[in-house]
Amino acid sequence: MIKVVAVITARGGSKAIPGKNIRLFAGKPLIAWTMEVAQACPALDRIIVSTDDEKIASVARQWGIEVPFMRPAELSKDDSPHIHVVAHALRWMEAAGYFPDYLMLLQPTSPFRTTEDIKRAIMIAEDHNATAVVSVQQAEHHPYLCKRMLDNGQLTDFVSADIGYLRRQDLPQAYALNGAIYLNKRESLLKDQTFIPEGTFAYVMPQERSMDVDTPWDWHIGELLMKDYLKNDQNRK
Repeated sequence: MIKVVAVITARGGSKAIPGKNIRLFAGKPLIAWTMEVAQACPALDRIIVSTDDEKIASVARQWGIEVPFMRPAELSKDDSPHIHVVAHALRWMEAAGYFPDYLMLLQPTSPFRTTEDIKRAIMIAEDHNATAVVSVQQAEHHPYLCKRMLDNGQLTDFVSADIGYLRRQDLPQAYALNGAIYLNKRESLLKDQTFIPEGTFAYVMPQERSMDVDTPWDWHIGELLMKDYLKNDQNRK
């Protein structure tokens, strides 16, 4: 059995939606949706929150999640790479004598992710001894059908491909990262400094569980969907 630590990253600054991570989303703090499904997963050895914000830390502790350190300000800026944030968490854990096999990054902006999603990603890592597993969804807009605009306003293919008039369903399947799960071997994260090293495996999630809540419009639509989802399924875990 591999040892997996889940790191939930939640900084205090959010320009698009102020206080996003602890703002009530369908009746509970946004971050709580992620904390609950992580707590319900026995395959996780440990769950911690990495934050720079005392209010977020307080909410996490109220929900029974560890906040063993406060994230440095230099890792809590708008442009702070997530890879540096998780590397900081890993080095802190190593200094405290804790050496997980894998780290799973769980972002609070994916509230529709389930415990089963977490389990299945871990199963893929175990079955393949994978360096990394990331969650994806079928691409909403196929790259062969996307265009780019030239400086003069003309359209041209974004990806050159001779597809003629093929129907969308006849095109090769394309997938996009959905941001819900990043599962990486500890050594790879520290050495390769990427969440998607060579040989990464995919865990495919359906569109209805792949929504990323980043803008006020996402929030509005997501909250409506979550409330409707809860009416139809009281046990989302």
